[in-house]
Amino acid sequence: MTRRTTFGRRTLSAETKRWLTALVILGGSLGVYAAKRWNGPPDAPIGGIAYVIDGDTISIAGRHIRLVDIDAAELHQNCEDARGASWPCGQAAARALRGYLRGREVSCRAQAYDQYHRALAVCALPDGTDVNAWIVQQGLAVTSGFAKVYGTQEREARTAKRGLWIGTFTEPREWRRQHPRSPEEDRKG
Repeated sequence: MTRRTTFGRRTLSAETKRWLTALVILGGSLGVYAAKRWNGPPDAPIGGIAYVIDGDTISIAGRHIRLVDIDAAELHQNCEDARGASWPCGQAAARALRGYLRGREVSCRAQAYDQYHRALAVCALPDGTDVNAWIVQQGLAVTSGFAKVYGTQEREARTAKRGLWIGTFTEPREWRRQHPRSPEEDRKG
């Protein structure tokens, strides 16, 4: 005699229950796999000549990479110097990074991905120089995240009054909150 389970008005046979269980397990396994692949780092470093998008975002071979643990002035952000005069600090950050990386090979190790599908990475030059640390040391980005990985470089820039630290500025995170991007800008990364 085949045993049946009542489910609402329908009854399920033991074989149907086994198939449903197998499908649920398969679906869950695929979900876990997809989440790990989506949120996990890529298998190999991303390397090549970098195109600078802004002070903390580059592109290598069409892949957008956000320099992790730092936050540079936004491209359209202005800051004030010691006299209170406005200056385009976001453009200065992008220009400085562009000048520093121009024509040089960059290797990036992704740690995760953000909501814009950019790799969150620490990038380095062939001699091992940490690009993320360099832009913070120039005073054109602040350290971000809980660990404050680049705190030493930020303190050095602040003490030397380089970049953003020559006057006053709105933290880039706060500036973005005050100046939200359109969905079209978000897609551009």
